[in-house]
Amino acid sequence: MSGDDRQNEEDRQSELAREHKERQAKRAAAQTAKARRNTFIGAGVAVVVVAGGIFAATTLVNRNSGEAEAQSTPSASASASASASASQEPTPSPANTGPVTCTYKRDDSLPNKFVGLPGKRPNMKLKKMTIELNRGTVVVDLMTDAAPCSVNSLRFLAKKKFYDNMKCHRLVTPDVSGLHLLQCGDPQAKADGKNPTDGLGTAGYVYGDENTEIPIGKGVVFMTQPSEAAGQNNSQFAISLSDENTQVGAGYNVIGMVSEGMDMLVGLASSGKDLIVNEADITGDGGTTAPKNPVIIKKITFQ
Repeated sequence: MSGDDRQNEEDRQSELAREHKERQAKRAAAQTAKARRNTFIGAGVAVVVVAGGIFAATTLVNRNSGEAEAQSTPSASASASASASASQEPTPSPANTGPVTCTYKRDDSLPNKFVGLPGKRPNMKLKKMTIELNRGTVVVDLMTDAAPCSVNSLRFLAKKKFYDNMKCHRLVTPDVSGLHLLQCGDPQAKADGKNPTDGLGTAGYVYGDENTEIPIGKGVVFMTQPSEAAGQNNSQFAISLSDENTQVGAGYNVIGMVSEGMDMLVGLASSGKDLIVNEADITGDGGTTAPKNPVIIKKITFQ
């Protein structure tokens, strides 16, 4: 091989290596950004898994998402609200004007416990939701004007005793995924680190989005739904336990703000050592983490 040929071959190998490195970097950035968002979702990729029978390669990302910094720059609204806390309520979406009518659609595509459909006319006077846990009591100041159908759904299920004695199936700490939250509302969840379908269960119906402009700061209570889906809210909800979650931005259906019990919630787990990793879960996040010391909803009431 001549000197020119060797040089051409070396240049070609260098170019291929550079392109390969660029592809890896882009893929890692895309997976990290998606992992950050999907960690919030109990049934994140579950709809795709169940309906299509497809296990995506990205299902293994979330377990390690805490090892890398988010690649995307937080939006202005997320940055501005980085100091949101349980003592500083974020501004809800403008209140609805005129009579409010809610629409709930039966959906049995996922495991569910169906106790009926909520009424169409919400009680707009509800101000507080009290969640009695085996570990303490949480009081949520509701944004009923901005999220009437979400509050109406939760109250209906609570009156049906849907949430009574239900285990919260997911507790996430920053060292595990870079996020900090507690998620509840799956009637089928065992929260034992063994049940592969934890995070899939619903109340057997879905409803539309509302009040989605608030970043997920500390103390924000929001409904969860399949990743990148719209109008798929169900019985599952989560409580943000850290301002670190604002990196995900807005887009979730916010129902209110914790006004009492925040210290207890933050103390549920100090690190991943307090969690059980479910290696077998099929919800798409590569390892649902449940609290070693169970967190159980005794009952939920409204006033």
